[in-house]
Amino acid sequence: MSLKIALVQTDSLIGNIAANFSRIVEIITKIKNTLVVDLIIFPELSATGYPPEDLLFRRDFIAQANNALFDLANIAPELGIIVGFPELSDGNVYNSAAVLSEGSISAIYRKQKLPNYGVFDEKRYFTAGEKPCVFEFKGQFFGLTICEDVWHADIVQATKDAGAEILLTLNASPFHAGKAQQRETLICSHAKLAQLPIVYVNTVGGQDELVFDGASFVANSDGEIVFRAEEFEEQIGVVEFENGQPLNTSYPIFQTKNETATIYKALVCGTRDYVRNNGFKGTILGLSGGIDSALVLAIAVDALGAENVETVSLPSKYTLDMSNDDAKTQAEIMGVNYHSIPIEPAVKAFTEMLAATFQDTSADTTEENIQARCRGVVLMAMSNKQGKLLLTTGNKSEMSVGYATLYGDMCGGFAPIKDVPKLLVYELARYRNSISQVIPERVLTRAPSAELSPNQQDSDSLPPYEILDPILQRYIEQNQTSDEIIAAGFSIEDVTRTIRLVDGSEYKRRQAAVGIKISERAFGRDRRYPITSAYRGI
Repeated sequence: MSLKIALVQTDSLIGNIAANFSRIVEIITKIKNTLVVDLIIFPELSATGYPPEDLLFRRDFIAQANNALFDLANIAPELGIIVGFPELSDGNVYNSAAVLSEGSISAIYRKQKLPNYGVFDEKRYFTAGEKPCVFEFKGQFFGLTICEDVWHADIVQATKDAGAEILLTLNASPFHAGKAQQRETLICSHAKLAQLPIVYVNTVGGQDELVFDGASFVANSDGEIVFRAEEFEEQIGVVEFENGQPLNTSYPIFQTKNETATIYKALVCGTRDYVRNNGFKGTILGLSGGIDSALVLAIAVDALGAENVETVSLPSKYTLDMSNDDAKTQAEIMGVNYHSIPIEPAVKAFTEMLAATFQDTSADTTEENIQARCRGVVLMAMSNKQGKLLLTTGNKSEMSVGYATLYGDMCGGFAPIKDVPKLLVYELARYRNSISQVIPERVLTRAPSAELSPNQQDSDSLPPYEILDPILQRYIEQNQTSDEIIAAGFSIEDVTRTIRLVDGSEYKRRQAAVGIKISERAFGRDRRYPITSAYRGI
């Protein structure tokens, strides 16, 4: 007995149910007309996009998704179609998957394991299902699970015990570095333990701070991968099953180059989808001649095309000539529109306005921040006038310790590298240059500086990034205590200083632009600390 299953790795736009179903119909029609397929599987909540968050409290939203599902059943009655949707039943909302065949809904599965950690809040919205779902289609018995379910060996085994010969799982599994390998290793072990082939279909695309990597795959009952889809690309893959086992596919099994390449793709995908899905005409960013803005420019151009990216150099009297030169050089290499607008007239005007108020005080970070805020005013004015989204260029190391100016360099609507530590910024920049040289070499080799005072370097006020970043990773992502970090070999002074900066900067982070999550624990959904708190990590 032979069956062909199509894994549809696609993107859905949250809130636009009509467009999502139109896209589903388009894909089904394409498959029907061009491929020989028996069963088509779409990702988790493909009807609405994931995560719909508090839209799930709107009964009209859920009703629209349910009604559209019934209309879909008649599109290709000769095929089996599995679609994820929010099911409303007896006043409860379930994260469900519907099996459509012969013009009707032949089976519905309700997700049993509702994740409520990290970026997930499913218990806020959904009622948990209580039993497995096994359905027969063309003589084969299929089991269904949804995302978190398949991470639990007991759910996989219970579905097998209920009669499943092949397990189909619909997913909206967001990306972080190393996630794809973790996902495959665990699920392949479940497949081998239960002696049950698993078809894993994941969504793809950016949604606010989340980005979904796709990388759908099929594992046979020995836990071996026989198919893997592309990362961060919509794709339809077809896998043939013979007597309940997947055959080696004619499609190439996608192999990632390395983790750095995957992270770069994630940043490009997240930036592209945020800008386009929110209807912006393009982007604008301040190009300083430093490493952070250089990387953001490369990401923006790769995401949107040079014609949709505009750059502004905003030199002050402390900006070095090489910074101005490197900014202009990169803009020329990447073919973007470039402006140079010196901020000294604005700084002078503010300084004169505040002279009486600041009388008898010494210059400090206030004067530095005035420069950053003058830049913010210029960039926001250009953003408003042109209808372009202002990209901020701060990295995770800066966001962690508050090394950023509110209403200055933090101005903007989207922060592509907000979750990227400084050392990884350099690694990503070198990776991008390995494709084609777009970032001047001097930007990669010179000491980082905010250039807000004479001869300033980041190391004047922060531990070296080779020390700072590992401390931040341990404290923020691994939740280690100060004693644990010190025991790992870091000095008391560096640890104490870093933690004090992190704990004191929560109010800044709460006002920061949304940015793409690429680590296991990003600021925002993942790490929700109170602003007003007597707790200190030291």
